[in-house]
Order: sequence, then C-alpha cells, then structure tokens
Amino acid sequence: MQVLSAHAPLCLSEGWQCLSTPAGACATPASVDALMPTHAQWIDAPVPGTIASALRLSGVADEALAQPFAHSDHWYRVKISGDGKRRLRFNGLATITEIWLDDRKLLESDSMFIAHDVDVELDGEHTLHLCFRSIAPALAAKRGRARWRPKLAQPATLRNVRTTLLGHMSGWCPTIQPAGPWRAIELLGASRTCIDDVDFRTSVDGRDGILDVTTRFFHAQEPAPLRLECGEGQAALQWQDAHTLTGRVRVPNVRLWFPHTHGEPSLYAVKLGDIELGDVGFRTIEVDRGADGKGFQLVVNGVPVFARGACWTSADIVSLDAPRDKLEGIFQLIRDAGLNIVRVSGITLYESDTFYELADKHGVMIWQDFAFANFDYPDDEAFRSSVHREAEQFLARTRRFASLAVLCGGSEVHQQAAMLGLPFDAYQQRLFTELLPNAIAAQRPDVAYVVNSPSAAPGDTVSMPFNTRGGITHYYGVPAYQRWFDDVRRAQVRFASECLAFANVPDDVALRALPNPRAHEPRWKAGVPRDPGSAWDFDDVREHYMQSLYRVDVPRLRYENPERYLELSRAIVADVIGAVFSEWRREGSTCAGGIVWNLLDVRPGAGWAVIDVLGAPKSALHGLARVLQPVQALILDEGLDGLDVHLVNETAREIRARVELTCLREGAVRVAGGSCDIVLRPRSVQRVSSNALIGAFFDIAYAYRFGPRAHDATHVVLRDVETGDVLSEAFHFPDPSMGERRDIGLKVSVEKDDEGWSLVVETAQLARWVHVVDPNYHARIDWFHLAPGGTKRIPLVARHANVRAAPEGDVCAVNALRSATYRAA
Repeated sequence: MQVLSAHAPLCLSEGWQCLSTPAGACATPASVDALMPTHAQWIDAPVPGTIASALRLSGVADEALAQPFAHSDHWYRVKISGDGKRRLRFNGLATITEIWLDDRKLLESDSMFIAHDVDVELDGEHTLHLCFRSIAPALAAKRGRARWRPKLAQPATLRNVRTTLLGHMSGWCPTIQPAGPWRAIELLGASRTCIDDVDFRTSVDGRDGILDVTTRFFHAQEPAPLRLECGEGQAALQWQDAHTLTGRVRVPNVRLWFPHTHGEPSLYAVKLGDIELGDVGFRTIEVDRGADGKGFQLVVNGVPVFARGACWTSADIVSLDAPRDKLEGIFQLIRDAGLNIVRVSGITLYESDTFYELADKHGVMIWQDFAFANFDYPDDEAFRSSVHREAEQFLARTRRFASLAVLCGGSEVHQQAAMLGLPFDAYQQRLFTELLPNAIAAQRPDVAYVVNSPSAAPGDTVSMPFNTRGGITHYYGVPAYQRWFDDVRRAQVRFASECLAFANVPDDVALRALPNPRAHEPRWKAGVPRDPGSAWDFDDVREHYMQSLYRVDVPRLRYENPERYLELSRAIVADVIGAVFSEWRREGSTCAGGIVWNLLDVRPGAGWAVIDVLGAPKSALHGLARVLQPVQALILDEGLDGLDVHLVNETAREIRARVELTCLREGAVRVAGGSCDIVLRPRSVQRVSSNALIGAFFDIAYAYRFGPRAHDATHVVLRDVETGDVLSEAFHFPDPSMGERRDIGLKVSVEKDDEGWSLVVETAQLARWVHVVDPNYHARIDWFHLAPGGTKRIPLVARHANVRAAPEGDVCAVNALRSATYRAA
C-alpha cells in the first residue's frame, strides 16, 4: 500500500535486538532476563528479517548460516511508545510464535503465512517481545497417516507445519532454516488519519476500466466528502460508517496492462483526495485449452501469449526479504532477456508487495503456487481453517496487482503420488479441488487456476499428471533425461511450468566465491544440484550434451584445460536452451509456454539458476535472450527439407521486413544465399523455407551428404525495410562442434557516454558465443554470435554500486584463437 507517510502505518524496523536460547529454556520474557543476566548475548536484528540475517549483520559468514535455526528458540525485543489505542500488525512470523507486550502474552501463531492484527492500549513506553519457538514439537505431533512420503524435504512431518520448505531440502538449497519476523511489523494509529486497509478490485467493461475501492481508517473520521481519482476517471466516495469509504470509478478508454512482450504494462495512479493509494492496471486473463480441451495458453486482453520465464526461489535466502533495488535489478534482467512470466514455486513462499509492484511495472506475469509441495497434506478442520485464512489473506493482499496471472494449488503433489504408484483418486486432495479454488472464485475470479504443477488437463483421469501431451507438464526430456532434440517435438508439450534444468556455470567472478573453483572437486560438487536419491547430478547432464554436440573428451578436457572446459560448459547450455525454445516458438508448435528451472541461485556454484548468487546473468539467460524477443527470427533444421526460418511478431503493429540468408564457409566466404521481403502481421508466426530464399537446391542442413560440407554456418538477418535496422538475427551450424580455434580478427574498443561505459566489438570472421570477461562489470548483451564484418555495441553494467574502476578485461569467442583485450583510459 503506497500511501502518503502521514496516513501510513509506522513500520517498526529500528531498535530490534535478538538472541537464541535452547528450545524451551525460557517460558516468558522475564525468564530470558534471568537466564541471560547481561546484555552481551543480545545482538542487533534487522526487521523484517530472520535470526540468520541478524547473525549475518553481526559478521557471521554466509557458509556458517546453514543451521537448523527452526529447532531452537529465538527471542526478539524492541521498545515502543504511545498513548491510547493502537494496532500491531505482524505481516509474517516464522513460524511457531508467541507475541508478548511487557509481561502479557498477546497471541500465539503457528503459521509462517498468516498475518495477525493485535489491538493494544499503550500508556507510555512498553517492551514488545517475540519468541520464535522450536518447530520440533509440531513435527512430532500426530496428525493422521500420510499416504506417501516424499524425499524432497525432511522430515516427512513438515507436511503438518505451515512453513516454507526452503532450508529443509538438503541438496537443493542451503539448510538455512527460517526463524524470525520475515515480514514487516507495523504500528497503526499514531496518526488520526492512519489508513488501516485499502482494497482495490479492477475489471474491464468494454473499452472502460472499472475500479472498486474500499478504504478503512483505523480511527473514526469526520464524514467529509472525498473524491477518488484514477486516470481520467473521478467519482465521489460514500461513507459506509465512520471508518469505511467505498466507491467506484470508471476510467474511459482505458489503456490495458499487457506483459511487456506483447504491449505496454500500463498503470494508473489512484488518489483519494490528496492521499496517494498506489497504482493499478486493468486487464483480462483467460485460458485457451484448445480444440481438444487439453491445452493451456494464457490469453491476455484477448491476445494469445507465449509465456516464457523462470521459476523463482528467493532473492535473499538468508533474510527472505530482498530490498527494492535488488529486486528492481532482477526484473530488469528478466525484461532484457525477453521473459514475461515468473513462477513462484510451492517449495518457496508468498512474495512481497514490492515484488508484485515491480512485476506490474515491468510487465511480467506472475504464476504463484500456493505454498504446498510434494506432501500428502492433513485434512482436519484446524488445518483447513488455517489454510483458508492463509489463502484469503494472500488473495486480498495481492488483489490490486495486474501481474498476478496464474494461481496454482502447489508443486509436484500429483506427480509425487503418481510416481509412487498411487491411482488418480488417491491424490485428489480437497485442499486443491475445493478449498483453494473456492477461495480464488470469491477473491480473485480474474486469475487462472491450475490444480497442481504438473497436472493433467481438467477431466482427464487417465493420463499421468506429468504427461507432456496435455495439461501442465514439467518437461525434462531435454536436458535432465538426456534425450535428443527430436524429443522436444515428439513430446508435443502443451505448457511446461518447469523445464531445462542445467548445472549452469557462472562467470569467473562468481566462481571465485567458491573455496575451490576447480570443477569436480568435492567443494565444487557441493554447489551442483541433484535430485534426492539420484546417482547422477546436473554436471553430468551438461557434460552429456557437451560431449554429444561439441564432440569433446569431457573428462580429459576438464583436467587438461579447465578454462576451456568452463567456457564450453557455458556455451553448451546457451545452445541447448536456444534449440528447445526455438522449437516451442515455431509455427505449428503445440507449446504455449515454458518456464525454466530456476531464475536465481541461492548459493555459490554451478546451480540451476540463470542468474548467479551475485546477481549477474549467466550464459543460460543470455541464451534465452537470443531466442525470446518479441520480434524474433528462429532457424529449425528440417533435415531433407533444409532449414525453416520462423519469424515471430508478437507486437500489435505490422512490420515490413526483409529476410536475408547467407551460408558461410570458413567463417567469412559466402557460398549461397538469398532474400525476400515479407510483411509480418501483428501477433503472428510465419515460416519461410531456405529453399525458397535461395531459389535452388543447396544442402543447407548437410542432410544429403553427397560430399564434403560446402559451408559451416548459416546466418539469417531480419531487417526493417524502411529503416534498415536489424530486428533479429539467427544462426545455424550444420556441424555444431567447435573444431579448431583460429584467428578470427576479433577487435574491441571502449566508449563512454551519459549512459555509462560500452564496448564496441568487431570481427573479421564469424565469432561464436562472444562473451565479456571483466572483474568489475558484466555485459548487458553477452553470449551471442557475431557475423563476419559485424559490429555490436555492448553496454556494461557495474557489478555493485560502489564500482569506481574503469572497464578492463577481455572479449572472447569460443572459436577464437585469442581474445581481444580492452582497457579504458
């Protein structure tokens, strides 16, 4: 809620201290003082935050924070003052919590995901204590018998406790168990005009937007007339009682909110008199399930959207509350890469208002799982009541955000049960089929609901929940199961809410955060993800494709030339990711979306994510950016039929373009080619064959093999006819192996303007997977191919805010014999 400070609650973020005690050692705040007679044990604590973030603030190293904090007790305290009626609002407490004011217990909470309001009478200065109790007794309590026991998180009785699985999944993330006030604590009532709550409900009526607003003040107000403003719309609000205002405003000819790939994420400021209430967007979301009822495509404002993105973990695994500037940087990377959806998985938690505000601003759709994963959950009245409150609070809190597009019952519950041999009826939990969808129907009927991720299409009781040809799937044929690229087409994926997990190697700066950055050392392997119980990890997966495509002896390369091993490791994931998404975006594809596992690493090393633990993009994210732009040229190898060029135009405008195709030998010599003018219709995908472009037979895919290959690369340029600007480029290599490196004439110069530093890169011959190596900057455009005679301007981004050094480093290409060194004057 972005209200003016005079009307906003007071955030209790300063002056907190905390200490840890053995579980059950202290029953009351007074007993803490008796047990700890000195103040030496109390340390300063950030709030919102966790006991782990308090220890980090005190100087404890990150690697020492992987502790079972949830199995001890942790006390927080702060002084508050005031006179009269106040309301304490606790937005998130992890997890079994007691709230004390002076020596009086006000409340007990047993859910990390429920907010609490407590009304108090203040009379001068008071001490507020929070005690976060060990979850061990709750884990030991009997609550029915589970029908299956997953390996994902231990112990199995975590199903009974409403807490995140982050910190409880060995091998997936650091074992930093959350404990503490992980969401803001607020004090309401200090101002007579303090706003208790603002509720927005938006809808679209023809060409107009409709905004319904309910505003509640903490104290009774004089019923003065107030007007509501939203864009060009204004309306008088009505007092329902001395605390509550309601009203409706119609915004004529409203600009609709779109994901940034398909339009503008238009937002409108809302004002109540002189009070700024925040921004809202207007949009409609529907699901197109196709003629057979088994598909899943998001349709925003009547426009079918190919959804592509990544799964969210946490931007700060220690505090669980990342600052706005860090989240802003992440959303900028998402947008630059052409991603338009982020899935918050059920193994994590519900993200902050700031997260959703930035998603609205940047035009990124959010798929939010409810915080359930893998388990057979209880079905008793107490559990259902807690979950109902959890769902209603989350839905009410996020009701104003246009970016919330999909709500999902949870992660891999259906899949877990099915893979353990249970029949369909055994895993149909009322939690997912009744409780959650009923809450959504009442609170957010404008958002799509998916029963589970993955899950079969509605009404399909025969297919496995992870089948690819209908419903929502987690597609890992490529890469985890080491299938070849033809499996991508044969699988006929309709929508992949998880896909393409690799052990993605970060750049050298991030690797230096490892105690030993040599691949396959024990400490390297500690940062490589694996599925619980598997005999292989995701290094093995990446190396399979490196050996298959690049035809290298991977074990020998790893120990003889570790730098080359890391370089090819980064290149291969960009190659594979590009191939899969090119297939999914082609004309005639059955797929309407793919969400990569994962967006953000939560520890140093070759993790699943496409952004490393320091916030820099990996080669995988740049590989996605090469194939996921709104206007995009893609190349598909159709074997004996040659190459097909697929031209994507997701924008609302018609584009008059020229398609230029060139086949190159030895990286520079043109041996075949052709071009044609084409009109790219709005919201369309069109196919042009290489045969039609060249106008004669040429073995462009090297499928007939009548003799030696006549070329080693094909380059396609999509160019605006009117301006001559390059709209998109694509490359194909009939032999993807790297072969011998040679001198390709790579050059680089450094420039600076009002926007900052940039590199200008040139090459005489084709440069494959050009990348920048700089200790103080990362490249905004990186891991790309550069055609012979081509030039690319690359903006540089400082790795952290206090960088003062000028750029200095190397521009490399995986087929170049030597790099191009630069150093700014």
